[in-house]
Amino acid sequence: MSKIEHNLDALANIPRLTEWLDAHVPELGKGPLRTALLHGGQSNVVLTLDRGEGSMVLRRPPAVPPPGAENGVLREARILTALNQTEVPHPVCHASCDDPSVIGAPFYVMEKVGGWAPNLRDGKIHNAPPFDKMPYTYGIPFAIVDGLVALANVDYEAIGLGDYGRPGNFLERQVDRWVGQLASYKDRYGYAGRDLPGYAETEAWLRANVLKKEVRGIIHGDVGTPNMMFRPGPPARLVAMLDWELSTIGDPMLDIGWFTGSMRDEREPDRVQGTGLYDATQFPTQQELARYYCAGTGRDMADFYYFSVLAKFKSGCLMEYKVAQAEAGHLPKETGRFFANIVLACFRDAADMIRRMP
Repeated sequence: MSKIEHNLDALANIPRLTEWLDAHVPELGKGPLRTALLHGGQSNVVLTLDRGEGSMVLRRPPAVPPPGAENGVLREARILTALNQTEVPHPVCHASCDDPSVIGAPFYVMEKVGGWAPNLRDGKIHNAPPFDKMPYTYGIPFAIVDGLVALANVDYEAIGLGDYGRPGNFLERQVDRWVGQLASYKDRYGYAGRDLPGYAETEAWLRANVLKKEVRGIIHGDVGTPNMMFRPGPPARLVAMLDWELSTIGDPMLDIGWFTGSMRDEREPDRVQGTGLYDATQFPTQQELARYYCAGTGRDMADFYYFSVLAKFKSGCLMEYKVAQAEAGHLPKETGRFFANIVLACFRDAADMIRRMP
């Protein structure tokens, strides 16, 4: 039994939470409240809430939250609530609470989404049958891009998210943002860093090739198959995009660059990139999905390669924190080695993509 499971009572004070639910989420029902741990991650904990016939989930930071986790939960609640006005596949947010006196931290209550989600185990992503084999696997990324197209086409100001991200110059700020993120691991974890071949070349290229025109929209920020829920049975149909911790306002084409980062390049279809956690031969190529995205959003395919490089740079800088945490003893050594190889592949593939730029 995990430490989080041992401290379940500390994560959800049943009497106080019941009183709050009565006032703010009456649709959950009036029966005795039962809670259970659904997921216990590093930055968020997800609990099930059951009352009679009603069932929902609660998302909150862990008992000892990492920096920014409490604000991140409230940002997620805000964007999910705003998306309730749209057709974007997402869990409906029923209510949020910024008062830590209720259960010890901010939290929100959302729909318990039915369906299945790919899961990561033994270093690979696994799908539920029949989506674990062709031809059903092939439709999964297209279903996800349908969701990204819907998200990119949302008028974020019309749904109340005009101040959700910093105004303007999103792409100009990106390199400094992720360079700073990488540098922060020294102070946060005492991490001295390591040689990252391809990092310097990628940073220099991104600074020299910022796109002149910037489109503004909602960015999910962490698009991957494990962050998606699908309907049972073929064909692949997206129910909800989950885990909005990294969402912001900026150029949403970054999401398609991020999502396709481990897929094959149609110019070298037999080459599989080192960052993939799935069988890329069963997925479409990067360009095929990018064209599908551009057809739905009206974007220019010529910009796709810039976003691919930027996404790999962002991914490498972000995931190096797992290496830093492992070095500091906060994560198992094998976890650190797993992410260390992915980070190296991110910068190596980014640099290789720059050299082959059309």
